[in-house]
Amino acid sequence: MHIREYTESDLDALRRMHASQGFDYPFPDLSDPIFISKLVVEDDDGRPVMASLARLTCEMYLLVDREIRIRHSERSDRTVVCRPEGTSGRAVEESLFGSASPDWKRDPSTPPRASVSADESQAARDSAQDDGAKPVPSARLARDRWAQLLALHRAGERDLLARGLDDAHAWLPPRITKRFGRRLESLGWVRDDSWTPYCRRLTSP
Repeated sequence: MHIREYTESDLDALRRMHASQGFDYPFPDLSDPIFISKLVVEDDDGRPVMASLARLTCEMYLLVDREIRIRHSERSDRTVVCRPEGTSGRAVEESLFGSASPDWKRDPSTPPRASVSADESQAARDSAQDDGAKPVPSARLARDRWAQLLALHRAGERDLLARGLDDAHAWLPPRITKRFGRRLESLGWVRDDSWTPYCRRLTSP
C-alpha cells in the first residue's frame, strides 16, 4: 500500500470509484483550488483504490450586541447608543431572531416584532430621561436589526464569493433553530437533514 498526492492521471479511476458508490452528489471539480488536499491510496500493483478529497467550506458565526439600546434625542437629530442599567438585552436578541407573531407566520421575510418586558421598557425610559432622549419603540429596534442583518448578509455573500468559496454553513443553537432558522430560509438558506454531519477535531501528533 502506498499513499501519494493526486495527479490528473488518477481522474478516470476516481470517477469510476464515485460512480460505483452510487451516492447522490455530482463528481467534484478537482481542479478547483478550494480542494486543498487530494490523497490517493495505491494497491500493491500501483492502482488507485481509494482517495480522500478535502475541500474548503465556510462556517458562519453571527455576533449581535444583546445589550444595546437606541434612543433618539429630542434636542437634536441624533441617535444615541446606550446600555441602560438593569436591562438584559434579551428583547433585542428576540427582535433579531424573531418572535412568534402573526406577522412571522405570514411572511418570515418581514421584520419581526420585538417582545420587551415591562422592566426593560421602564429601565430604558429611566435612562433616557437623564438627557432628554426618548427610547426608540421596540418595533423600530426590530426593523433596524432586520435591516442590519440583510445588509450584512448581502455583503458577506459577496465577500465569500470574491474569496473563491462556493457555500456557507451555519449550525444554529437549538434554542433559536425554529425562529432564526425560518429567517435563514427566507434568505435562501436550506436546512439539510438528509446527510448526517460528523466533526473531527484535528490535533498535532
